Amino acid sequence: MFLIHMSIGTKLRALREQKQKTQQQVADDLNITKSALAMYERNRRVPRDEVKVRIATYYGESVQSIFFSS
Repeated sequence: MFLIHMSIGTKLRALREQKQKTQQQVADDLNITKSALAMYERNRRVPRDEVKVRIATYYGESVQSIFFSS
């Protein structure tokens, strides 16, 4: 997936939509709250490093490509 030049929240939302999952489904799969995921997708919070790794693994992407490339 092309993740360059997107905000972190936009990347997370695009990845979730590509998997055709709801926020609740992804939150449950990642063992986080739906509220936390929604905040990540709206760029209101940045996940802890441990959660970044879980998110990247879940989507088959690198932490770098999701969280550190603009």
